[in-house]
Amino acid sequence: QVQVEESGGGLVQAGDSVMLSCVVSGRRTFDKYAMGWFRQVPGKEREERECVATINYSGDTTYYVDSVKGRFTISRDNAKNTVYLQMNSLKPEDTALYYCAAKLSLVGSYRYWGQGTQVTVSS
Repeated sequence: QVQVEESGGGLVQAGDSVMLSCVVSGRRTFDKYAMGWFRQVPGKEREERECVATINYSGDTTYYVDSVKGRFTISRDNAKNTVYLQMNSLKPEDTALYYCAAKLSLVGSYRYWGQGTQVTVSS
């Protein structure tokens, strides 16, 4: 069974920085999982979660949604089974429930999800 657990959310002010962490445990080694960070903004359903950033197995290929480019950085430490999302210059519109997700293939849907960690950015 694969477990995904996020941490690091909280209440911050606009312009602040926050780092989210996500630890994955399971039968396969962490470097077999492609990872992603998603967010669900207030008023949206879970199915409408936005993909914020993704990273491949080795960490040398990343993707960012346009709204966070230049502000957020996704990274991973395969020795620690952990993926990170460094969020800088936060804006009130970044307020959301942030989810970490894992999958075993670079294509297809993310299969394993955490419970989410809340990030609230006040103006």
